[in-house]
Amino acid sequence: MQIQQNNYWGYVTTGGTECNLHAILVGYNNERTVDNIDLVIQTLEKSGFSHDRFYIHCDGALFGIMLPFLKQAPKISFKKPIGSVSVSGHKFLGCPIPCGIVITRREYINTLLCEDIEYIGSRDATITGSRSGHAPIFLWHAITARGSLGLQKEAESCIMNARYLYNRLRKARIGVMLNEFSNIVVFEKPLDDEFSRRWSLACKGNIAHVVVMQHVTIEMLDSFVAEFIQKRSFWWFKDHGYGSSTFQPPCIAEDVGAANCCCSMHGLLQ
Repeated sequence: MQIQQNNYWGYVTTGGTECNLHAILVGYNNERTVDNIDLVIQTLEKSGFSHDRFYIHCDGALFGIMLPFLKQAPKISFKKPIGSVSVSGHKFLGCPIPCGIVITRREYINTLLCEDIEYIGSRDATITGSRSGHAPIFLWHAITARGSLGLQKEAESCIMNARYLYNRLRKARIGVMLNEFSNIVVFEKPLDDEFSRRWSLACKGNIAHVVVMQHVTIEMLDSFVAEFIQKRSFWWFKDHGYGSSTFQPPCIAEDVGAANCCCSMHGLLQ
């Protein structure tokens, strides 16, 4: 393979299909931002690619359910030359078991992937074959019980509370980032691991993030920010003593961009 032994990783799969799916997943996880679908399509068209020469899959795991209910949010539509869309049922919809929905154009399914299964009297175009019958019931209940209005209120509440958390952290001079139409707030990683575990923060490198879901209240956010500020001052005092009473935020510009960093250098530029 012409690669050093300590520079590769691999595992034995169930077959070639899983190999290909894993490779696509690795590439996706290493390259994604929230992509602008219209810009992607325009770039492909300007590069000379006709619609039959590319396939776009829209992974809407969490946001795919929320975006249709947010005013001025970008729309995912099959009126655009996309091939498929998927959403998770156990995230925003809150199904008690992991599940998802994928929708694609029928023309793509009319391939060798489809196979007539005599003993079920139907065609099977799925990868897994056998699937749980409970998941569709949970999905149906989650959608019909709340209705479009209920889902819209929940989506708007999540976005509003995420913006509230962003503003509170920003006011406290804590480096923080929040993308438009997103409920994921990214900020500087707390120095106390126990604090991060207790608040179930997802941490990586110098940053942490929280996903502001339906159960998160303003009171919870106020409590989190107040404790974060208190702990932050204690960490600084512990490391620097009486002579450095003013806390200096760490630099996280490489992770969230200079405009979202509140360190002594980048904070002055804002």
